[in-house]
Amino acid sequence: MDTFLMQEAPSYTAYRERFLDTVKQRGGVLSHYEHPLKGRDGETLYTDVAQFGNPEAKKWLIIISGTHGVEGYYGSMCQNLYLQQLNPNDLENDTALLFIHLINPWGTSWQRRVNEDNVDLNRNFVNFENELPENSVYKRVSSLFGRSALNSEKRAEARTIWDRAEEELGRASLQSQVQAGQHHDPDGIFFAGQHSTWSNVTLHRIFESLPESCTDAICMDLHTGAGEFGHPMLMAISDRHYPGIDDAKELFGPWLYVVYTAMGNTSATGVSASTDGYTSKALVNMMEDKRFMQLVIECGTYTHHLVEHPVMADHYLHLRGDDPQGLSEAGKEAKQQLLEHFFHMIKTGAKPPGYVPSRYSIGRSPA
Repeated sequence: MDTFLMQEAPSYTAYRERFLDTVKQRGGVLSHYEHPLKGRDGETLYTDVAQFGNPEAKKWLIIISGTHGVEGYYGSMCQNLYLQQLNPNDLENDTALLFIHLINPWGTSWQRRVNEDNVDLNRNFVNFENELPENSVYKRVSSLFGRSALNSEKRAEARTIWDRAEEELGRASLQSQVQAGQHHDPDGIFFAGQHSTWSNVTLHRIFESLPESCTDAICMDLHTGAGEFGHPMLMAISDRHYPGIDDAKELFGPWLYVVYTAMGNTSATGVSASTDGYTSKALVNMMEDKRFMQLVIECGTYTHHLVEHPVMADHYLHLRGDDPQGLSEAGKEAKQQLLEHFFHMIKTGAKPPGYVPSRYSIGRSPA
């Protein structure tokens, strides 16, 4: 176990330096993609890519961290621990590894789930040449996520609207459809963007750089927040069935959860099955000429109703706009709640008061 990562306060710089050091110790080949904006402490931000094995290999294992920024600490720690146990000399000549470290570095540095444009990256992989869809369910309850909700009376009114919608649609359906994302309000929650983000473009560049020799690949995207508390849930998420899902079922059997996405769909996994712009969908499309398996690992944390979820406190902090670093008492509390939900419990192994493990107590986090 890397005690440094377990003890170090979460920071983009500390985790990045540890990753780079580990890659160099293991003899990996590094490439860097510089982000146009600075981090929370004024640091230059990068998505770093480490490669091991034959650069012209046929088979590739690709591991992504930091799609959701604050979840990048967990993802980075997993990548580091994997690398520390890796002996590159054990790789067969037709096999290579690719580690994509913090694809949303701005979100990791600023300790936000979203990116620099308030975009949820896992909603952003859509075709922006087409007319962007409207999310009528989101619009119905959007007052809860707007600036007016900073006023306590207006927030109470917005909560009443939410409660009525929940009574009509059911909690699971309402949350899933709200979490599906929306393109019309850049300051709203689950904003899917109005153009391809820097992280979106960069991920495409990285995958396009794979050699022509690549015929087979497995990609794992590391997340936290959804699913059974403390359990690393393995999922295949797609808007359609493709051959890699059958391969994954054969390989992982009952450990695999399959989620098919379409507006209005729900899933017992805790992730939104209504979302159209998942990273998974984009990667399946990019790799459709290969034998490809796209997987998501979700390490479950706490169960929260969306309106009491730590992402809401951070969202209101964003709407206020006067404390982006979270330096005020309210800002510190919001960031601490967010880190506790998406990362600290994983480090400490702490369980919530009264926690009783059950395969049916699936979390309802905004994956």
